[in-house]
Amino acid sequence: MLKIEISSRGVFFLALGLLALWAVVELWPVLVLLLISAVMMLGLLPYVDAMVRRGIPRPAAVLLLLFIFLAGLIALFSIMVPAIVEEVQSVRENLPESAREIEELMDSFGIEVELQERARNIDWDRVISGRAAIDYTQRVITLVLSIITVIVITAYLLSDTPRLSNFITQFIPPHRRPELERLFWSLTRVVGGFLRGQAITSLAIGIFTFVLLRILGVPNALAFAVIAGFADVIPLVGAIIATVPPVAAALQDSSTKALAVLIAMVGYQQFEDRFLVPRVYGRTLNLPPVIVLIAVLSGAELLGITGVLLALPLAAAGRVALDYVLENRSWLLADLTEQPFAPDPEETGVPDEEQRGEADNGSMSVPPEVEGAPGEAAASEEEPNRGA
Repeated sequence: MLKIEISSRGVFFLALGLLALWAVVELWPVLVLLLISAVMMLGLLPYVDAMVRRGIPRPAAVLLLLFIFLAGLIALFSIMVPAIVEEVQSVRENLPESAREIEELMDSFGIEVELQERARNIDWDRVISGRAAIDYTQRVITLVLSIITVIVITAYLLSDTPRLSNFITQFIPPHRRPELERLFWSLTRVVGGFLRGQAITSLAIGIFTFVLLRILGVPNALAFAVIAGFADVIPLVGAIIATVPPVAAALQDSSTKALAVLIAMVGYQQFEDRFLVPRVYGRTLNLPPVIVLIAVLSGAELLGITGVLLALPLAAAGRVALDYVLENRSWLLADLTEQPFAPDPEETGVPDEEQRGEADNGSMSVPPEVEGAPGEAAASEEEPNRGA
């Protein structure tokens, strides 16, 4: 008969693991906000440190950076939201006529569809009902509160970075701190590079969309440019989100203009994917396309739109951590088999057990400078193994 015995220590750690799992499940929304804040902190930390080096106090540098971020976000939303409301109203009024133009355009290619009748039969009162309006309002309020929470947590993390660093490093052996410090700055470089590259590509598609729609005479060109810039942040499906609104707006004038907008936006997406992104990001992300696809799908399944937005920076950070583990696996395995770290007696001023025993026996310890001392030989044999 199989007999399983678990020590009291094993029971303790099992209970501790179950308690941690329960806490993660219960606090998952809070942990997601902390994760977003950590990504924002890693991306903005180089700019805060640059301002601190120029003599600006850290709290003032953090407040200045977040003020610029908030002012830009409010300005963009003030441009985008009224245009979206106006466009929805315009689509509601002109949808049957636009459907008729699409039917004629598709018929010229030999494709028969019935869209005009379906457009007339849409019950807009049901689509935009009071219950739906309340639901959308609640979602907007939740989103605004989440954004404010992320900004506040990010501000605290940026302001207390030196204190947090000192707190964390006290649990790390002194001879391992340089490697982990290099790992931290590698993560900062990758996440910061992703955010800078994303800002450049979003600005580029925004400018292209604005110029294109102004040339073709599509209304609300600036608002659609802002929408395209925000949509560019979303991997894979962002291209569709950036293309559909301006095409729908151009369709209010003519199907030919809508087709021109569609072709131009699709062409720009190909230019961005094949030319702009590789040169802007360079070797910052260095992720194969299949890894990008898996990361985006996994993020969407776990966290929805938030997971899609976090997929690429977290995947890139994971690649940096994996490279670090593979490069240092020899001493990582060695550290796992060693005894837990104890402070150096020379740093604390407290003699260890061996020194106290020698003192009690009246013996004299061998000075480290004496050739052939055991401590020196052990150290000389141990260092090459850790560096391997």
